[in-house]
Amino acid sequence: MDQYIGKFLDDRYEILDILGTGGMAVVYKAKCHRLNRMVAIKILKEDLAEDNEIRNRFHDESQAVAKLSHPNIVNVFDVNQSEGVEYIVMELIEGITLKQYMKKRGSSLNWREALHFTVQILQALRHAHSRGIIHRDIKPQNIMVLRDGSVKVADFGIARITDSQRTMTQEALGSVHYISPEQARGSVIDARSDLYSAGVVLYEMLTGTLPYKGDSPVAVALQHVNAIPEPPRSVNPDIPFGMEQITKKAMAPNRDLRYDDADAMLSDLDAFRKNPEIDFGYSDPWVLERQQIDEDEPTQIHSAVLITEGDIQKRKTELQRPKIQEVVAPPEPEPAVVEEAEAGDGKRTAVMVGTVVAIVVVVCLILFLLWKMILSGIFSSGTTYIVPDLTGKTYSEAISVIAEDKELEGHFTIKVSEEKAYNSQFEPGQIIRQDPEGNTKTKSDVTDITVTLCAEEETEADVKYMPNIVGENYQSWIKTLNNDYGVVVNYHSEYNDKYDKNLVISTDPVAGTELTEGQTVNLNISKGQEIKTVTMVSLKGMTQSRAKSTIKDLGLTLGSVTKVDSEEEKGTVVFQSVKEGAEVEVGTKVNFQISKGPQNNGSKPDDNDGNTKPDGSGGSDPDGSGDNADETTHQIKVTLPGEREAASTVVIQVNGGILYSKSVGVDESVISVSYVGAIDSIDVTVDGEAYSDYSVS
Repeated sequence: MDQYIGKFLDDRYEILDILGTGGMAVVYKAKCHRLNRMVAIKILKEDLAEDNEIRNRFHDESQAVAKLSHPNIVNVFDVNQSEGVEYIVMELIEGITLKQYMKKRGSSLNWREALHFTVQILQALRHAHSRGIIHRDIKPQNIMVLRDGSVKVADFGIARITDSQRTMTQEALGSVHYISPEQARGSVIDARSDLYSAGVVLYEMLTGTLPYKGDSPVAVALQHVNAIPEPPRSVNPDIPFGMEQITKKAMAPNRDLRYDDADAMLSDLDAFRKNPEIDFGYSDPWVLERQQIDEDEPTQIHSAVLITEGDIQKRKTELQRPKIQEVVAPPEPEPAVVEEAEAGDGKRTAVMVGTVVAIVVVVCLILFLLWKMILSGIFSSGTTYIVPDLTGKTYSEAISVIAEDKELEGHFTIKVSEEKAYNSQFEPGQIIRQDPEGNTKTKSDVTDITVTLCAEEETEADVKYMPNIVGENYQSWIKTLNNDYGVVVNYHSEYNDKYDKNLVISTDPVAGTELTEGQTVNLNISKGQEIKTVTMVSLKGMTQSRAKSTIKDLGLTLGSVTKVDSEEEKGTVVFQSVKEGAEVEVGTKVNFQISKGPQNNGSKPDDNDGNTKPDGSGGSDPDGSGDNADETTHQIKVTLPGEREAASTVVIQVNGGILYSKSVGVDESVISVSYVGAIDSIDVTVDGEAYSDYSVS
């Protein structure tokens, strides 16, 4: 059993089964438990993973390819390393390779299918080349055919990693059939090398055979450098001439004679699609003299097997094709010698005849253009064609409908719309609508039928929704939203009384909203409660009532008020618990002391000094609103729980101010403290919990 089956990578990807094995990696089917979807994971083989250069290039190339995003390219979701294992996470493709598809269809495909697949391959190459990425290993084994008739190109950029290998193994045989001559020589390559390989794939689809065959990779590679294959129409006469021209130009041995880029080749394919009888008028690059091998260029195949000059000359001799001789027109006969007078008459006659002929030609040309532009539509019989109804058929079935009906063949071509839509009445890959509609009439000699294919039904695993992260720390979600949901995260912070610092207050879009890749998600982050402060003023010298009013106006809270012996004027503030000029938080409690005034030595206390009432009873001012503060001493007794195993922290607050705060050992069972003044409220906590077993006397 494979060592990875049943294991997890990064506690996220569960390896389930082997999908295939290549020269450098093994592809597994796996489940992503974070997003609940099936994926394909490519793991670098152990022997290659031991090579630091290969491992680093595998990672760097994969990171670059992960930035590609195109409908015809297999998506790369993640590139990572887990416990020394280098791996790539890709979308899982439900389909077969183009190689398998060709075998299933009997090797060769009709030119319409070949055109359909080649256009998609080139669209993928155009996207990659525009971002500086060359595939280097275009072959049918790397092209996946989906049930809806679309294709996806896999392994972009990964073939480059094998350049560092020093041996040509038998596994290279599959790739060497499609490599360009410059790849076979080990020369520097560019995007045109991919176009050559795409041309070989097109050749194989049209003919059902490879252009070159051999018993070894070296033998096949030598033919790419020195040989010319059989023309496609020699193998399959049903191939249109224009399609053969495109194939030959893509496969030109001299890269300067190939298409400059994928756009140029796509342009010719589109022109051919519109007119299958087209003749591009290209000079045949296969019969032009091959460029001499540059002596300065390396002559290695994949940096492995040397091609000697003797090999080259031998292969040239064996595979020499006869050159097309240039047709030279015979020389014109010498003009007869005539009399000068006769020559003059002849010249005048020739001028008159030439003028008449020119006028006739111009008139005929004008009549011909009028006929083509205007009159042909009036006087022609105007053959009418009925557009076939293709709804409910797959792309391949639609191609067969047209190819098998002589009245339709040549008059209708099928173009697949890039748009796809799900329709429960059809199976994925079937045509759900077409333009023009079926059974309508057209007089056009060639009509494009644009078809829309039914897409796969979206599952919950495919659709991504905004998660509910309100109340959670935003920092723990940034990477997940970026990597797993594919969205861009913006955020701003503000004070909030409900949520602590760094917690998410709200999101836009809200939780449950469907997300699209690249969408911007805005997070509103809490900075915590806004701390408002005030500057404390001096209360010294104020009366008690004025001091209370000042504290209230500042947004502070009145604490305890006590009377003390002082030489200051009676009834004025002589002490405040918060110093003047201090920046304090709004709501802070402020205690202050009131002067009893100067004492009369040995004299009878003033009856109205605030200590007694006129009736002789103890004076008190429970609400703190008068000058007569209550000086009654209260005893607060707290009985602690029995059988405590550890010390307890006891806090006693009177009128909102802390009177007692201390860690009490297990051997202490009762705490008794005194408080002088009126008591409005008492709060007792033991180890942070409210406690009610106390008494006041």
